[in-house]
Amino acid sequence: MTSRAFIAGCSGLRLTAEEAAFFGRSAPWGFILFARNVESPDQVSALVAELRAAVGWRAPVLIDQEGGRVQRLRPPFWPDYPPAEAFGALYLRDPAGALEAVRLNSRAIAADLLALGIDVDCLPCADLRHPDGHGIIGNRAYGTGPAEVAALARAAAEGLLEGGVLPVVKHIPGHGRAPADSHERLPVVHAPRAELEAMDFAAFKALADIPLGMTAHVVYADIDAEHPATTSRRVMDEVIRGHIGFDGLLMSDDLSMGALAGDLGSRGAAAIAAGCDMLLHCNGRLDEMEPVAAVAPVLAGEALARAERALALRATPAPVDRDALRAEVARRIAAA
Repeated sequence: MTSRAFIAGCSGLRLTAEEAAFFGRSAPWGFILFARNVESPDQVSALVAELRAAVGWRAPVLIDQEGGRVQRLRPPFWPDYPPAEAFGALYLRDPAGALEAVRLNSRAIAADLLALGIDVDCLPCADLRHPDGHGIIGNRAYGTGPAEVAALARAAAEGLLEGGVLPVVKHIPGHGRAPADSHERLPVVHAPRAELEAMDFAAFKALADIPLGMTAHVVYADIDAEHPATTSRRVMDEVIRGHIGFDGLLMSDDLSMGALAGDLGSRGAAAIAAGCDMLLHCNGRLDEMEPVAAVAPVLAGEALARAERALALRATPAPVDRDALRAEVARRIAAA
């Protein structure tokens, strides 16, 4: 199936006729779900099936199910999962126990997702928690140092992969010290490049083999003072593909976020020109998706190879007892 290099959202609980026709014409590589798309397990499963039917193949379906503040599946049908911070606190007392807890937690999340047909989770968040950073990261971070963050993020990714769900490491090359919420405006980080390489970038360097990644809409002034990472050829070549060595499929963060300037088409074109493999558009508005689709190239070359390598990791896992996994995670966190 020939796909174009973008991932799209949809507007509601079921696919509209206009959305189905648009997806059939534009052939996005994948889809992403948000809280507006979630009502019940049967409804989500039906929506996933409709999305895939629109493009005619088992396209990847993404969701943000981190735990804590960022999880789209919530009670009463799905449990609240701990934020990353809880595993970081456990790591300070019992590193091995924390790694096992975060792996089990992700394994349980994967089972929730795969039961609905969702096979990609935008987890782990490998951003460092920084005292000067905006609270948009906050307790979504596993910790303040690159070694523990990378170790816990890897365990989270491994739990997802064991459960047949692909992880997306975010936000490359680091959002933790950004002084603003990139959903609202463009953050500018003024730290020296050497400091960023030793700290923020180091966590991602240790995770360079994760199959999927998402960029940060953040300016690193000591590297490229004019463009955020998503649209910076210099950050892409020298930092993400160079210093960090990330060789997975790299998607932009959401193009509709307030950090980016210009119309949706120019944003998408700039991200592709900088070196993003895939454009991500999340809000489900057709009037915005159309210009994104228009600038999204047919997936080919190295981007296609990266996409195929990632999808080859989708697997059918052995069944697990989700309640038992969650109980064990809760026991370990409480014991700390």
